[in-house]
Order: sequence, then structure tokens, then C-alpha cells
Amino acid sequence: ALQLGPRKKPRTTDPLVHHGRHFGRTIHALCNVNALITNGVIRMSERSEEPEEAFTAQERREHKVFTLLMRSVPGLEERIMTSDSEEEVHNIATMLQKGASSARSDDTKSLKSAIIDWLLPAGECLIPPIGRNIKIERGFHHERTGALLCPAGVDWSDQEIKQKLRSGELSVSGDQWPILLYSSYKYDDTNPWKGLLQSVILVKAYKHIFTSPSSVEREAKATRSGNARIHGMTSVTCASIVYAATQARFALSSSSVFSRTDTTTDSERFYNSLLEMLEDPDETVEVNALLTWWNRSVFPNYNTNSRPVSKDSALAKIKAKR
Repeated sequence: ALQLGPRKKPRTTDPLVHHGRHFGRTIHALCNVNALITNGVIRMSERSEEPEEAFTAQERREHKVFTLLMRSVPGLEERIMTSDSEEEVHNIATMLQKGASSARSDDTKSLKSAIIDWLLPAGECLIPPIGRNIKIERGFHHERTGALLCPAGVDWSDQEIKQKLRSGELSVSGDQWPILLYSSYKYDDTNPWKGLLQSVILVKAYKHIFTSPSSVEREAKATRSGNARIHGMTSVTCASIVYAATQARFALSSSSVFSRTDTTTDSERFYNSLLEMLEDPDETVEVNALLTWWNRSVFPNYNTNSRPVSKDSALAKIKAKR
């Protein structure tokens, strides 16, 4: 009893789990990876000759996610396309799914406590206070979380509406986006793009997940090894913004378990409706401006390609001679 037992062998995690974590956070959080890969392989083999118009909008979106997944994991496409074993492909999908699910679970757990500190300006107290690890007091049951979760365009100060939201008589679907997404928590119904996905609480949630919890209250240093740095991430993606928004929204809710099929929080519809809007070609101008804003807010070393060359610099003189 006084002697050390045999040393435990260190457990090694399949690299695909590591890649799956990043895939879930930055490319797609709520997809069925096995179905995604199966359909992607079919499209690249049996349906490779079919024109783009032969596929539905949903199939095109799905294939885009599949393509991004293949690009994000070195050697994955070759490994899948040359595999003779359905079991191997299934195991690959299982590892990626495991990574995405575990990352989501880790982020849900850590944000549940952290988000309490972001509900009010520093120095102000929540009345009544909210337990850091208790969800039942949140959602529409609490004045502050209820105000943030209230759908944009709905008046939280209206006592009748507030009571209906609390009782469940007035249900909120996932595509009714909450005011917490908007800058200063203000919504302009004549310009619904104004301030969308630019709230302080969203930026804090994003930094907490991607650049490290300690970067939330101060600028992230390039040397800090958060999830973004670990995966070589130097700019935001639409999916990563939506992921942070989905996590923040859930953290404020009274639901205790994150579930795709939970009709109370309706997280899957919320996630998909936001992501589809950001990927809509008709919204390109607004989305590009939003991505630039996010990159400047989150990544201190981010530079846009559109920055003009400094006047009278050596580079300017070289360019002038071309």
C-alpha cells in the first residue's frame, strides 16, 4: 500500500477528435457528420457528372460544409475517397462527431458560469442574484436574462407580454432572434441589419471560446494559446460567430441540457436560420462588413487587404515603378 502502483499509460486522443472540435466550432456545429460524409462521397463519385442545378439548395449547402471539412483536415479527402471499408469511413465520422460534440459540451459548461459576469457593467449587482451553475433561475424567469432573450421587436417592458413569455403562452421559435444579438441591445425595425451580431456579450462569448477566457476583459496577446491559435485560426468565420451566439443564447436560457431537438430553446433552428442568412449571396455586402468588424474586434493582428499602402514608404515607391 505504501508503494506506487503501475504507471498508467498516457491516453492518446485520435487527431480526428481534435479536428472535429474545430470543425464544430467554425464550420458547422449541429450536422450529422456521418450523413455529411456519406452524401459528400456519393456526390463526388456516383453523382459527379450531374450539373449544379440538379442539386437542391439544401444539398448545395451541405456539400459546401463537406468541402470545408475536407479542406480543414489534412489528407482526409484522400483517405475517405480511397477507402474500401465502410467501417473505416464510419469510424472517421464518429471521431469527428465526438470532437464536435465534446467541444460544444465543454463550451456550454464554461459559458454557463462565465456569462453571469457579463450581464451588467462592472460594479453593478444582479437583483436578484443568479447562481453561477443554476439554470432554472435564468431565461424569462429573471428580469435581466429575460430582457436579453426577448425577441427583437417585442417589448419586454410590456407586463402582459412579459407574463406570457414567462408562462410559455407566448412561445419563441429559433428564428425569432433575441435582442442580445444587437449592439447596445437596441433593434431598429426599419434597418434590421443595424448592429446585428455586434453586441458586447457576443464578443465576450466569442473571445471566451476562441481566444481564451482571460482575453475577454483585455486584448488577446498573439502569444496566448487559445482554441483559435491552436488551430491556426487568424480570422472569424460566419459559422464561428453563429456558434458563439448559439452558446450565449443557451447560457442565458433556463434549459439545463443543450439538445438539438429541444423545442424550448429551439437551438437548431436558431443556429441554422442565422447561418443561412449570413451565407445568403444577397447579404454579401453587409456580411463582409460584419466579418471585418469581428476580425478587428477579436484578432489584434488582423489586417484587411484593402488597407492603403503608406504614402512615401519604400513599398509605395516600388509599386509606383510597376
